[in-house]
Amino acid sequence: MKRKAVITAGLSILDKIGALVEDSEVLIELAEEARDAGVAREAEEKINEARSSIKTAEVRRVLGGENDRLNAIVSIHPGAGGTEAQDWASILLRMYLRWAELKHYAAETVDYQPGEEAGVKSVTFTVSGEYAYGYLKAEMGVHRLVRISPFDANKRRHTSFASVFVYPEIEDDIEVDINEADLKVDTFRASGAGGQHVNKTDSAIRITHMPTGIVVQCQNERSQHKNRATAMKLLRARLYEMKLKEQEEKMQEYHKEKRDIAWGSQIRSYVMQPYRLIKDHRTGVESGNVDAVLDGGLDPFIDGYLFMLSDKSSAV
Repeated sequence: MKRKAVITAGLSILDKIGALVEDSEVLIELAEEARDAGVAREAEEKINEARSSIKTAEVRRVLGGENDRLNAIVSIHPGAGGTEAQDWASILLRMYLRWAELKHYAAETVDYQPGEEAGVKSVTFTVSGEYAYGYLKAEMGVHRLVRISPFDANKRRHTSFASVFVYPEIEDDIEVDINEADLKVDTFRASGAGGQHVNKTDSAIRITHMPTGIVVQCQNERSQHKNRATAMKLLRARLYEMKLKEQEEKMQEYHKEKRDIAWGSQIRSYVMQPYRLIKDHRTGVESGNVDAVLDGGLDPFIDGYLFMLSDKSSAV
């Protein structure tokens, strides 16, 4: 069903693009025949909307990672520098919350530790919506701010750092599917206490799950059928536990990436003094409209990063 939802969403975007192109063609013909500037403007609006939808389709095409469709968990931690760095972390927090709002995503703060004077010591929040992690993974790394500090009485220029870490919110819907062909079932006579009926019949069950090597057995009941049912419950529980451990190991890999983030290896610089410019050092994407970016206008930087990943993948 999840795979079907992905395909359906992709097809719906293509259908929308096709409809917009057809509508614009009709409006252009009407505008030429009637020499109507209003209809021409309407056709131009349709074309611009089609271009926007094409860009969305292009970005979605590169969001094919295993976890890209999941919700995101974002943590922001200021670097050394006290109040200045903590204030920078709070600015980043507002930027991401505004971005989520613009994308119609739901955001919820789950851990917030305020700074002693201003800003935040650390903050963690979730962003819920389709492809939230796929988009926000572009923001993982160190962010650098250069500005005249509002906390410096001498109005000196300061450089501050904050790290942003993003990882997917792993879905808690683990399903344990057991293929009967993977099972080796043995029956044997129960041993020990249990009564004469238990000990005299081959009612005990041992089940071996061949792919994992997990072995479970039950000999408590006189009925072979009941023992098998109980053994299957034990097997499902063991397999479920194994799945949970796999998820924990996967999350530890994401945390390992977080520990590898080092100060000075910034992915993006936000310069407010002596000039105003935001530049992504991985992609070269720049913007002089600093206020718009800090107000959530991150899409050009996110798209640039995703297309860079796509180009590298194609080259390989």
